[in-house]
This record gives sequence, structure tokens and C-alpha cells, in this order.
Amino acid sequence: MNDCMIRNGLIVDGTGQEPFRADVAIDNGRIVELGTTSESARREIDADGLVVSPGFIDIHTHYDAQVMWDPTMSPSPLHGVTTVFGGNCGFTLAPIDPSTVDYLTRMLSRVEGMPLESLQSGVDFSWSSFGEYLDRIEGRLAVNAGFLVGHSALRCAVMGRDAVGRVATSTELQQMKQLLKASLEAGGMGFSSTWSTTHSDSDGNPVPSRWADSEELLGLASVTGEHPGTTMEFLPGSFSDERIDLMTRMSLSAARPLNWNLLTVAADMADAVEQQLVATDYARARGAEVLALTLGDLSESRFTFHTGVVLDSIPGWAQLFLLPARERIQWLSDPARRAEMVRSAATIEKRRHRLIQWDRYRVLETFAPQNEDLSGRTIGSIAAERGSDPFDTLLDIVVADELRTSVASPIAGDDDASWRMRADVWRDSRTVLGGTDAGAHLDMLSTFTSTTGLLARGVRERQLLRLEEAVHQLTAVPARLYGLKGRGVLKVGNHADLVLFDPETVGPLPVATRYDLPSGAGRLYGEAAGIQHVLVNGVEIVNDQGFTGALPGCVMRSGRDTVSNIPKTAA
Repeated sequence: MNDCMIRNGLIVDGTGQEPFRADVAIDNGRIVELGTTSESARREIDADGLVVSPGFIDIHTHYDAQVMWDPTMSPSPLHGVTTVFGGNCGFTLAPIDPSTVDYLTRMLSRVEGMPLESLQSGVDFSWSSFGEYLDRIEGRLAVNAGFLVGHSALRCAVMGRDAVGRVATSTELQQMKQLLKASLEAGGMGFSSTWSTTHSDSDGNPVPSRWADSEELLGLASVTGEHPGTTMEFLPGSFSDERIDLMTRMSLSAARPLNWNLLTVAADMADAVEQQLVATDYARARGAEVLALTLGDLSESRFTFHTGVVLDSIPGWAQLFLLPARERIQWLSDPARRAEMVRSAATIEKRRHRLIQWDRYRVLETFAPQNEDLSGRTIGSIAAERGSDPFDTLLDIVVADELRTSVASPIAGDDDASWRMRADVWRDSRTVLGGTDAGAHLDMLSTFTSTTGLLARGVRERQLLRLEEAVHQLTAVPARLYGLKGRGVLKVGNHADLVLFDPETVGPLPVATRYDLPSGAGRLYGEAAGIQHVLVNGVEIVNDQGFTGALPGCVMRSGRDTVSNIPKTAA
């Protein structure tokens, strides 16, 4: 007798082939039969009217800290995700030296938008090595989770506070390489780093990895390639010829694919999109593989003057967000300071002009009594009603809310031409669906909904992809990139990571702030419609009532759970 039998479902197996009707038998966490069977099982699930597909795979998250207090890594599983990868952008909680815990915690809070009080109370740092970190979370996961080894953590562990401010010496580089080697041998999924100019620490300085030279990156890439089943992730910061060549050389040095985050798609950005995708063409011509991560849905960025993430990249504004909250409120209340902010913001580059279109900002959440009727309205309409300047109106609202106001800038690409272009990008072999940043930017991003968003808007509403195409992009494609063994395709012998959903109703539900983090801090949170069952390793972790409390997930370790994905040689 099998453990579980799923009957009468429409199988979308992840390969991209047409759906078919079949039963799925599960035993000991594996799919043991796929077809019509009369065998019984300890539990049966009637999937009539439902799609049965492999669980979705999210290869760009920042759940490294949240897993310490939330083994479900919510809300991702509510959107069909059964496997996640953290440790991206060079930001990890291991390896770590006790002397740099405070710095790394503050850096992570600043650059990834995680409340500092939650990190300080929710993460005990009872480990030092990468292997000890993985051991700490083994056996207490609802989903499968793998973690890359972060460059900034490596630098801090070897160089201490000197990780910020200078290039590493040859001795320090050798120590980093040895530390990376040990971390990969313990199961690290690969190496991650960033040169993105938006990544600054709590002091406003570039994060440690941004002080590395190309020799350091190439040396660490070469170590990555010495270990089976590894991969790489990197944010280049720009797509100059030099940066494209560096990513190519990193891939060649490791003989591994390298993915970068994030390709934003809109019709008015067509030239920029193609310029960034040229990085793959350049790499492939030289026997390397460089791939772009892109989202399966629109991305609405929420901003607050409390964290200041993204807003601090507006010219002349960075200093503001280094101030304590009370001093920041005083700054924003000063007419002279406001005028200077407007003047400096006007120098922003054209491609980011949406960020300073104050009148088109939409108010999402407010807190002060005098602001309670403003949610859903644009700053422009409120300013017109008050007879005031849009920027002054925005800051008046923010000051009254003591910086907690949540606003959204105009969404890029919500037009027919952009959606058609987005579908072309999804099908492009130079891209992989991913980049949700789930677990980070907790007051800013709700892109954790992009899996169900793709099924709702990309498939059902706009009919840009067939259902089997969308599932293929969410499952088999990322599984192949990371070399996952027995995952990403629904077939006999594979792990029973499955999602059962109603194709007629699946989609994201409204997102709102929820105060459930350690120390009572808030985060954006949203559930999904139409997701009926989510199974990980054959055990149900989500049903139509929510999380079941089961913790069948495993820590994914390179070499054991993955195989090496070696780029094809140049023709």
C-alpha cells in the first residue's frame, strides 16, 4: 500500500508537453506510479478539476534569516513553491566571525530591507562555519532549501572590518578561497557576489564584495568549479563591455553557469533589455553561460521613508537615510531641505525618471488619523485637493505617519506591448524565471506572488503562454540550471514535490502589512487563491486551509542533491 494517491488530476509534468489525465502514486517521498491505477493508499486526494504539477522552484530568495523563526518560509509555499535558494547577492549568515556579527546584521538589514530588531532577536548566530549553519536548520524546514556562499560574508570572516575599504591581499584571498572550499564541501550550493551600486551597508559604504577586484572574483569562481553540483550568482552593477567580459570569465573559470538579477521588461526599455541579454550571446560565443533572471509578473515596488531602500539611490538623498528616524522627520519637515531634495532628484538618469514622478505615486498604507482616507489615491489627486505641491504633499503625509507611509511609484510595463515582450523574454533561452527576492525588502516587494501571478495574468487572463509552458518555466528550467537531482519534472522516481491548483481561480490575493516578525516588526504578506495542496517530499505542507505544520523539507547540499551543469563549449 502506497502512502498517498492523487486521483483524477490533469498532469502538467514540467517538461512542456501537453497535459494528460493520470493518477499519481507516492511512497516514501517519491513518485512510484503515474497512470491509471486501482491500487489503494493510506491517503487519497481527489484532484478532479485540478492541475497536478511539479512544485515551483524559486532560485533567488533571501530566506537565510527568516528560516530561523519561520520554517515554512512563508508566504512562498502558499504560491506553490516547494524549493528555494538563498544566499544570493553575496549576503549570507555564514561563515561568520563573532566580531563581525553586528556589522553583518546591520548590513543585511540595510541592503535587504529586513527589520534590524527582528534580526537581532530572531537569529542567535550559534554557528561559525557554513556547515554549522546548514546543520542548524536541517530537519526543521517545510520546503527544500539550498544556500549559496556569500562573498561579503567570506570577506568579513577573513578581513574583519578591513573587508570594507580595500582590495584583499594575496594572503587574504588565499584564506577566502580555503573558506569557500570548506563551505562548498559542507554543502554550499555555490558562490554569490555583487558589484551593484545600490548595495551599501548601514554606514552608507559599498558592501564588502564591492571592494573586490576582478582577480578576487575569478579566484573564488575557480574554487567554485572544483566542487560538484555548484553554481554562481552575481549582480554586475552595469552592462559595460568590461562587466560582461568579467561575468564570462567567471563562468569559464568555474566551468559553471552564472545568473544575474534582475531583468526588468517593458516596451519602452526594449533597447536596454536586449543590451543586457547580449551578455549571454557574448558568453556563449566563448563557451560560457551567463543567464538573466526575470519575473513572471509585474513588479510593484513599495517605498517607505522608514527604510529608504531604493529612495536612497536618488541623487543627493543617501545622507538622509543614515539619520536616526527622529532627525529624518525633522529633515523632511524643513522647507529648505525639501527644496534641495527636489533639485538633486532632478539630476536622476532618464531611465529611472519614474522614481521622481511624485504626482503619480499611489498611497498604499497610512497610519496617522489625518491620513486614514488616503489609501488608494495618487499624490497628484491629493495635492490638487489640498492646493499644494505634490512633493510637499507626499512629505506631509510621510511626516504625519512618522515615516511609515507605504507608497508605490508608477508600474513599468502594464500595457499590451510590454506584456507581449515579456512573454517573448520568458521563452528566451537567455532567461530563467526567478528573482523574487522573497524574504527581503519586507516592506517594499510583494514579488513572492509572481508564480501565481504568472498563472493568473500570463496564462489565464492574457493567454500569453500555454499552461504547460508556464509550468515548464517555473519548474524544469530552474531545476536544470541548478542541476537538481530528481526535481522539477513530475515522473516516476522523482521526489514528490507537487502543487495541485485550480487553473480557473489560481492567482495572488491582496497583499497587506502583517506584524508577525520577531519583536513585532511588520512585513508584506499575501496568500493565493486556487492553490489546494502543496506536497514536499510526499508530505502535504499546504492545503486549502493554509499551512499544515508538517516539516518534510530538506537542506539541499551541492554534490549530494545536485549535479554539475557545465556550459557547452563554444561551437
